[in-house]
Amino acid sequence: MSGPLVVAAPAKVNLFLHVGEKRADGYHDIQSLAAFTAFGDEISLESDDGISLSLSGPFGAQLSGGAENLALKAAKLLAEKTGTKRGARIALQKNLPVASGLGGGSADAAAVLRGLDGLWQCAVGRDGLREIAGSLGADVPVCIDSATSWMEGKGECVRPLPPLPRAGVLLVNPRVQVSTAQVFAALGRRRGMGILAPQASLVDVYGLIRFLRDTTNDLEPSARKIAPVIAEVLREINDLPDVLLARMSGSGATCFGLFFDEAAARAAALLLRSRHPEWWTTETAFIDTS
Repeated sequence: MSGPLVVAAPAKVNLFLHVGEKRADGYHDIQSLAAFTAFGDEISLESDDGISLSLSGPFGAQLSGGAENLALKAAKLLAEKTGTKRGARIALQKNLPVASGLGGGSADAAAVLRGLDGLWQCAVGRDGLREIAGSLGADVPVCIDSATSWMEGKGECVRPLPPLPRAGVLLVNPRVQVSTAQVFAALGRRRGMGILAPQASLVDVYGLIRFLRDTTNDLEPSARKIAPVIAEVLREINDLPDVLLARMSGSGATCFGLFFDEAAARAAALLLRSRHPEWWTTETAFIDTS
């Protein structure tokens, strides 16, 4: 092939997140509806003798390129599991804020696994990649397909759902990093488990909103205690014209607003940038790459 293989790493948005009891392994059981957006990080892969990683993009300087980087771990684990002696130069363009509740590190690792499976001709397949992904982190398996999914267990139990209506999505991060471990440690009251996945396709945005109105993000209260600015972000999103729902994603600090279409999300983003130019704001839409 000529030139690098480019693989998208879409942002993951937890449209709701319910938390159950703490498990013996230290994780909490969760239920979540995970969606993926057209906006995310980008991975470029080229064959090489060894495995290396370079970082660029607006948030690249905030990441370590060392052994603890999840994208690098993914490449090395795939090589170990398949026994391949091939290598790769991995270039990660980090467009998503770090530690932001958008699953960026998990999406990067999953994109590396998908890309290298093809580049190295491993023929592991999606089921094999999901199995490898599970040992990298609870959020990595759902990012292998980057498709609308119902998540349970600690996040590794993934069931595909029909694609969501495209909708308009506004992502807002106040440039604050929030530790997932700290958020869970501060967890108080919660909705808990027991909600049922949608039994039919959510064919339009209003159907999606009706479903989400009966859900919440159990991590929002504890995240707001750690980073009070999250409450301000949610208030500002709720104050935007035509917003249908505002909520925090994952363990924060990124919050999202849902709109009928991309045009409404774009207009809202312009208005919010004028009010808070210091925040990271982007408008996008749901995708389904399955």
